[in-house]
Amino acid sequence: MMVAALLLAVFVGATLGTSVIRRIAIARNLMDVPNARSSHVTPTPRGGGVAIVVAFLAGVLAIWLLHLLDRRVAIALGGSGLLVAMVGFIDDRQGLPPSSRLAVHVMSAAWALYWLDGLPPLVFVGHTVNLGGAGHALALITLVWLLNLYNFMDGIDGIAGVECVTVCAGGIAIALQQQRTDGPLLLPAILGAAALGFLVWNFPPARIFMGDAGSGFLGLMLGVLAVDAAHRTPQSVWSWLILLSVFTTDATVTLLRRLLRGAKPHEAHRTHAYQHASRWHRGHRSVTLVVAMINIGWLLPLALAVQALRIDGLVALLLAGAPLVWMAFHYDAGVPEPVT
Repeated sequence: MMVAALLLAVFVGATLGTSVIRRIAIARNLMDVPNARSSHVTPTPRGGGVAIVVAFLAGVLAIWLLHLLDRRVAIALGGSGLLVAMVGFIDDRQGLPPSSRLAVHVMSAAWALYWLDGLPPLVFVGHTVNLGGAGHALALITLVWLLNLYNFMDGIDGIAGVECVTVCAGGIAIALQQQRTDGPLLLPAILGAAALGFLVWNFPPARIFMGDAGSGFLGLMLGVLAVDAAHRTPQSVWSWLILLSVFTTDATVTLLRRLLRGAKPHEAHRTHAYQHASRWHRGHRSVTLVVAMINIGWLLPLALAVQALRIDGLVALLLAGAPLVWMAFHYDAGVPEPVT
């Protein structure tokens, strides 16, 4: 009952917090005005992701005080999350050089990995492999990439919130599969509840946008949860990567194709597969709902099969990503729109 009350409080807090931020943004004219790089057509308040940050970190503090969460995990989430949310908040309002943002992103990821003792040994094709320092470096790069790609993928109404809610639902299912009732179960539940509260206002048609403070925060938190899960069950990291495949595949294919075309990686654009799809299908709602269906109907069963059927995690990840890579190319990820 206490946990149920906590989750309800996180959801209500995020919902009400988003409403308050929306009113403040409108009053102070903190609006996202459409331009040639935008996927929306009307000025919309921004910064609602701050409500997710506050609601989630309050929930983390609560379960730590209830002795349901290890202190080191709480510090990893709290310190890294606050740091990346703060730099995102500043960037939302006055803009920061890409180099400054990247430096803080690296610091945030390094903080989390320090308190989690880095990347644990992983299972590759049936063998447990300790990558040592190379593994820690790989984990750092992956967390920074996940943080940034989540920001890149937050480009149409509801998609970032729906991704978080469905991935967290998968994280809950994995924890239940492992018969966990502590942090591994509660953390994705709290993060999902916070994102769901924000979605009340952001589901298409969106009445407020998340902003960098929220999108970068969600990307990093999901990555930290994956690393934390791997410390208890090495195969779990593969399950989490599978659950995140829609975002990682679209963002990675888009980035690589843009780099091959000579584009600057930090430049704003709207050439992601999901952005092309929203224009082809004349709306955000259908694309956002398809993302939810792929996550629940395709990726979640594969993520659970890694645990239940002892399917090799790397093989399952490649299987999960194959049709997503095809979809990315089908929807011209990384290809500029035709000039009209």
